[in-house]
Amino acid sequence: MPEEQYLEAKLEGKTLLLVDGSSYLYRAYHALPDLRSPDGGPTGALYGIVNMLRRMRKEVTAEYSACVFDAKGKTFRDDWYPEYKANRPSMPEDLVRQIEPIHVAVRSLGWPLLMIDGVEADDVIGTLAVQAEKRGMKVIVSTGDKDLAQLVTDHVTLINTMTNETLDRAGVLAKFGVPPERIVDYLSLIGDTVDNVPGVDKCGPKTALKWLAQYNSLDGIVAHADEIKGAVGDNLRRALDFLPMARKLVTVDTACDLTEHIVSIEASLASRPEARTELRDIFARHGFKTWLREVEIAEVVEGPQTDVAPAQTVDVERHYDTVQTWEQFDAWLAKIDAAPLTAFDTETTSLDPMTAQLVGLSFSVEVGHAAYVPVAHRGPDAPEQLPRDEVLAKLKPWLENPAKKKVGQHLKYDEQVLANYGIEMDGVEHDTLLESYVLESHRTHDMDSLALRHLGIKTIKYEEVAGKGAQQIGFDEVALEQAAEYAAEDADITLRLHEALYPQVAAEAGLEHVYRQIELPTARVLRKMERAGVLIDAEKLRRQSSEIATRLVQLEGEAYELAGGEFNLGSPKQIGQIFFEKLQLPVVKKTPSGAPSTDEEVLQKLAEDYPLPKLLLEHRGLSKLKSTYTDKLPRMVNAQTGRVHTNYAQAVAVTGRLASNDPNLQNIPVRTAEGRRIREAFIASPGHKLVSADYSQIELRIMAHISGDEALLRAFAGGEDIHRATAAEVFSVTPLEVNSDQRRIAKVINFGLIYGMSSFGLASNLGITRDAAKLYIDRYFARYPGVARYMDDTRASAKEKGYVETVFGRRLWLPEINGGNGPRRQAAERAAINAPMQGTAADLIKLSMIAVQKWLDDSRVGVGTRMIMQVHDELILEVPDSELANVRKRLPELMCGVASLKVPLVAEVGAGDNWEEAH
Repeated sequence: MPEEQYLEAKLEGKTLLLVDGSSYLYRAYHALPDLRSPDGGPTGALYGIVNMLRRMRKEVTAEYSACVFDAKGKTFRDDWYPEYKANRPSMPEDLVRQIEPIHVAVRSLGWPLLMIDGVEADDVIGTLAVQAEKRGMKVIVSTGDKDLAQLVTDHVTLINTMTNETLDRAGVLAKFGVPPERIVDYLSLIGDTVDNVPGVDKCGPKTALKWLAQYNSLDGIVAHADEIKGAVGDNLRRALDFLPMARKLVTVDTACDLTEHIVSIEASLASRPEARTELRDIFARHGFKTWLREVEIAEVVEGPQTDVAPAQTVDVERHYDTVQTWEQFDAWLAKIDAAPLTAFDTETTSLDPMTAQLVGLSFSVEVGHAAYVPVAHRGPDAPEQLPRDEVLAKLKPWLENPAKKKVGQHLKYDEQVLANYGIEMDGVEHDTLLESYVLESHRTHDMDSLALRHLGIKTIKYEEVAGKGAQQIGFDEVALEQAAEYAAEDADITLRLHEALYPQVAAEAGLEHVYRQIELPTARVLRKMERAGVLIDAEKLRRQSSEIATRLVQLEGEAYELAGGEFNLGSPKQIGQIFFEKLQLPVVKKTPSGAPSTDEEVLQKLAEDYPLPKLLLEHRGLSKLKSTYTDKLPRMVNAQTGRVHTNYAQAVAVTGRLASNDPNLQNIPVRTAEGRRIREAFIASPGHKLVSADYSQIELRIMAHISGDEALLRAFAGGEDIHRATAAEVFSVTPLEVNSDQRRIAKVINFGLIYGMSSFGLASNLGITRDAAKLYIDRYFARYPGVARYMDDTRASAKEKGYVETVFGRRLWLPEINGGNGPRRQAAERAAINAPMQGTAADLIKLSMIAVQKWLDDSRVGVGTRMIMQVHDELILEVPDSELANVRKRLPELMCGVASLKVPLVAEVGAGDNWEEAH
């Protein structure tokens, strides 16, 4: 058989995967945080590209592949049109430094890397795609470039790995409004700002689609150009001479001379002996610890290099029992009863702990040994199981015994589930979620990530046993053999993680204090708060929702009138066209792609001078209130309790703050009348009042304590109005001479500086010149030198250590503090100033919750009082009328007594029939 026929027979029916590396470079660079290697070099783009290619290997089955990048230098399009890509800024230096490591990594991962001098990546991809399709191959192009939609056929598909978008012929039509064979005509009309290819002036996608629908093609449009009326018709006629060049520039060349490359693009991983060594060096040099561990594990497990695919699992000892008889159960009950520490986990029917039903329980007392006790698996093939109620009855004494020490991963959830069965779990000694959070608050803390990061073990994912999406089944329907391995592994891994994590926590006195004295006790308080829930007036919320709906309709009508026609108020694209094309409003800032932005900040700025942006802001705010609260809250009332039960996530915010979700009760806006009305719907039970206790100016007081500034300390010690005192210092007047405007400016300075506000930010906030703002800041630091010293010392310490600390020893990591000169490094520097204050405030409110709950548990008077919500620096309690006086007296004493700072803590208390009245 001739070589060419042999090649075509070999390739027919196979899949070719082409990755547009150049299209992902900038996306990876801008999308990821400013990641840095141990020596401070940039690694974000490298990480993004490597992560993407590793995912592609797992998710896309292809016999042949290649990763294509643009080569340096000019291409044939530059000869056609010297202005081609002329407006592109030069590549950022931090990205330039990553190009060579990216190329090395791509090859080391086993991807053929193509860069053809004088030919753009698009044209290489287009040519390879056409050649492969002619040989009977299926082609998948991974790209973020819309121009390549013109390549789509019945056998060529586009995927965007970063957005999980897939474009076949139907997908192109749905996304762009034209089929693939009309993409070139479409792009010629609208132009390409990224490549500096001008189209028809003021011809946007809507106009282009209209013309193509009417005249079928670009040639048809040109032929009937004289028939198109108005200004846009004039613009079309002015563009007629350039349109052939525009079409030429946006057309992917599919006939480049690449014959030699089609044979070489094998997708099998490279067998070069040096490939794994190169990967190990790259991962080590750039600080990719998890990937480095995978390579090292592969070397141990697999021996000499045969395949560079990193092994993701390490072979560990596993002896897992499925407990289905009372004899087995009693044996395991004896084990956990005698063990100094038992890892415990539950499997349930729901992520909502208030409604979840128990399906099974797992235990581990020795690494590598675990058991799963199924109690409620169902279905036609349901196995023999021990009765749930009898199992729980036998376990209850152990579960409720404080002397029987337990460790778990996010045990607050398991405690809530057990409470559904009347079991008050005690003896929680450790929680691996909180151990990880205290150690590395900036990282992810789910068990799968922790196991891979700290143990080198790839765990069984929930989706692997229960399926994904619409096909996912409940855990009670999972086959017992799979369920048992998954559940027993959870207990086993939890014990392994505890043995890996806790010694690191215990080695640092500050971390040990935060873990033992703050986080673990807080989890117990949160369990009680979540269980208590809050009562809402659902009917009041429904009325508010109806009123907001009426107002939204009015706002839409007013917006249409101001815009001169109807449009989608939720569409940034349509808003941008109206703002910047139709109304010619000034462009405040641009998106990463270069388009004028219409985000919240832009609307706020434009709303100062123009009515439509102001109206859109009101519409957005009301729409969010309606969807998030007035519509949603009534549906979230628990049928059993008649109350709303939020979940407080303890291991989310780097600063230590709690996060409320399902529903989020911490982000209800309080600066608008509508937001405050929502808080009126949070009500007390009959015969009760809601009591709100809130720390006053807590972060400013913490600033005074941490900085030790004498003037600030004196002001707080004397009980002065701190904003008036600051105004007196900044404006060189006595406190009695300070006017309201001066106090307002001082307030902005006080709060702005603790968030790292610059003179530019202060000028923008106050509506004054930058020189005036700089003068105010200079005066502030002259009067409060301790604050300036604190800021300088904190920045320097953060850069040296990579973290800052709270007063109580919580470590707040700042991974971007040693980044380049970009905005992310500046943001990290601002965070370094604020994080100790915000983190200390978070610690204080947690300590207050612990103290208040201990008083309630111990008090013979406060037996009916319950803590029901925590919102930033505020605690909300539901108090019987008979206990109100005592609670109002004791709350501020308890909250102000949790710590001794250099300035007095102040807690203000209010009470009322609803949250708004109490606040």
